[in-house]
Amino acid sequence: MAASLSACGAGDSKDVTLKLVAADYGSNASNTSQAYWDNVAREFEKSHPHIKIDVKVLSWKDVDREVAEMVNRGEAPDLAQIGAYADYAKQGKLYKAEELLSVPTQARFLPLLARAGEVDRVQYGMPFAASTRLLFFNEGLFAKAGVEPPKNWADIAAAARKLKDEGVKYPFALPLGSEEAQAETMQWMLSGGGGYRDDSGGSYEIDSVDNVKTFTWLKDELVGPGLTGPVAPGKLDRQQAFDAFTRGEVGMLNGHPTLMQTAEKAGVKVGTVPLPGVDGKAKAAMGVADWMMAFKQNGHRREAGAFLDFVYQDKNVLEFSDRYDILPVTVTANSAMSADPEHADLKAFLDALPTSELYPVGETSWAKVSESVKRNIGEAVAPDGDPEAVLQGIAKTAKDAEAAE
Repeated sequence: MAASLSACGAGDSKDVTLKLVAADYGSNASNTSQAYWDNVAREFEKSHPHIKIDVKVLSWKDVDREVAEMVNRGEAPDLAQIGAYADYAKQGKLYKAEELLSVPTQARFLPLLARAGEVDRVQYGMPFAASTRLLFFNEGLFAKAGVEPPKNWADIAAAARKLKDEGVKYPFALPLGSEEAQAETMQWMLSGGGGYRDDSGGSYEIDSVDNVKTFTWLKDELVGPGLTGPVAPGKLDRQQAFDAFTRGEVGMLNGHPTLMQTAEKAGVKVGTVPLPGVDGKAKAAMGVADWMMAFKQNGHRREAGAFLDFVYQDKNVLEFSDRYDILPVTVTANSAMSADPEHADLKAFLDALPTSELYPVGETSWAKVSESVKRNIGEAVAPDGDPEAVLQGIAKTAKDAEAAE
């Protein structure tokens, strides 16, 4: 298969233009992902002169919607690198990974991520970028308050109280606003021994006893005593919290690798530990993956496969990961980064990835569940909120979405 894929560019006289829509991981015009993709495309075209790559990079705020609109208009791109694939797979619009990739390429994906790309045990979503989340703390503020990195929930609350006493604006920033509430929610669920789904990965258990206890603790022990800052968690978006951290206004928050680079450039000395559980170690770290997929509409299976085999070469995976402090999605690139002293600050994230827990992205119900979490979870920790009632409401959305599948 690898031979046939590589041959399609070199010996086929038919010119093909592949259209790729990709998300932008850059923070400004100077580090946009367009530059990365343009370079990869030109390098690929040198050895595949009959295949041209037309890349359109869009912000994360727009890219999923734009691709959905393209598909609805009957103008699907050949390739999309976006946040979710399951709906398109269920509709029969995507090629299977095995129809596209050479065997060595497909085999190099981290097993956890390859499984997360499956719908009904068939892989359609190809992981493109990954990250894990750790508890970040401002080492300078911690030293000033005389506190140590927390090892359990009681330590978190105690440290937050001391940070507040020292005048820290956000002792523990808790972003449960609409931008990425589903991530913050999952991290705390795992920390409390729960999660979105049961331990077998089967049914949703959003209103489980463990999850209710978790959000009751957050409401009573962090939000109620004023330890989460001047903005109500339900109104605080992730980027607001991250920006405050880089300004030195946050004692603790849950963060990903990119934040570490941004904060340290701003002069904040960052410490990290896994988000503790109730009495110690949490159930698992939360992992996140973004996805590459290939649409059937234009019939460019062989050409798309040839390009993807090139994209997933370790040199390209590592270049993208280096540029944006993203974790590599292949075993070989992950091992190379782990062994590189220049990436020592990412080792904790890399170590957590293989055993992390990801969103149930292979379920078409997840989109509705995620949206319900974004809309409602902030109310669970509001002063007059009822954590159990809020979680029950989200659980009903999940049950209805599953029934509609």
